Amino acid sequence: MSLLTVEELGKTYNSGTKVLKNVSFKVEAGEFVSIIGPSGAGKSTLLRCINRMVEIDEGKVHFDHFDVGNLNKKDLRLLRTNIGMIFQHYNLVPRLSVIENVLHGRLGYKTTLQGVLGKFTELEKERAFFLLKKLGIEEHAYKRCDQLSGGQQQRVGIARSLIQEPKIILCDEPIASLDPNASKVIMDHLKSITLELNITCIVNLHQVEIARSYSDRIIGLKKGEVVFDGPSHRLTTDNIDIIYGTENRETRELITV
Repeated sequence: MSLLTVEELGKTYNSGTKVLKNVSFKVEAGEFVSIIGPSGAGKSTLLRCINRMVEIDEGKVHFDHFDVGNLNKKDLRLLRTNIGMIFQHYNLVPRLSVIENVLHGRLGYKTTLQGVLGKFTELEKERAFFLLKKLGIEEHAYKRCDQLSGGQQQRVGIARSLIQEPKIILCDEPIASLDPNASKVIMDHLKSITLELNITCIVNLHQVEIARSYSDRIIGLKKGEVVFDGPSHRLTTDNIDIIYGTENRETRELITV
């Protein structure tokens, strides 16, 4: 069974706008998948349906044998320990240190009281430092996060996700706020996570060429629908025209590759 199965997923917001329409795909363990599409295509909403940060209106999301949409709060909290999340604007606590932010990735395993008191084991602390070293920011461990560059803060976000020991990491425009050099560092780390740790990565990207370079597979969204799903080397100029409407082509059919 696939690690992630999305079946006829639909999402409509209170405004009446249907953001996702009949989205279906499967993702296997260890895949690196990029989701591309213009602004407003539904990329962020799709990721947030997978971990149920937004509620699912139609269809199903199955992750690791669980029906995500039907889980109660307790079971959903437990499931989310296996789903890391990396955000465009890092989603760190600026006034806290790097190491404290990384350890927050373990809060899903703690009771409320343990979380409030910051009760982390020595093994968890050792793991946090190991991850910071692996990501090249160990020397910043005791700095406040708001003292770091954007690229460094995003690496803190990656470490926070990895300390969860997830089976999948969802990355919502992780390089949109970064310069090209910092973007390459982040994408290299995400790719190595997949290759070395066999952790599945799903990454929302605006940059088509970066998606081609790093991805095993690309999913193209347009107006909430999948219009391309295939290996990155099969993404042609014609496919890109369809996804982004660069030649005013209108299609709702899945491109079979």
